Amino acid sequence: MGILDDVVINAKSAAHTVGKMAGQFVDMSKLRINISELNGEINKRYQELGQFIYEAKKAGTADEAELADKIAGIDDLYAQFSVVSAQLAAMQNKITCPACGKQMPQDSMFCSHCGMKLEKPQSAAPVEEPAAEPVEAPAEEPPETPEEKTEE
Repeated sequence: MGILDDVVINAKSAAHTVGKMAGQFVDMSKLRINISELNGEINKRYQELGQFIYEAKKAGTADEAELADKIAGIDDLYAQFSVVSAQLAAMQNKITCPACGKQMPQDSMFCSHCGMKLEKPQSAAPVEEPAAEPVEAPAEEPPETPEEKTEE
């Protein structure tokens, strides 16, 4: 009876793991669809913006408020796009290069496409700030210029 219990436990564990993986796959698919829809909407808004500018230039009038609204709408879509892309990258254990937008493994230190140094947003920022301030303060306290003046 011990072997049968082990088989049942292993089967339940495997089913649970497969269920979690299927759920993650569905979530990633939803994010990809959302990215695709946002990309389509951005392209549509660019087309509308281009038509608006063309018609305004042709007529010789430009409604700056409406132009600003259209531009703000595109900016909002880009903000949504970057949030969804970051969520998808996090689910895939990848990091996105802020310079070129390419994705690579999270443990990468440099972008394999453009060579930009990649910083970890959660772990790198808090560690660097306290280390940077004490290093700069002692360097400024004993300035090198008085020593240089005494040597001259």
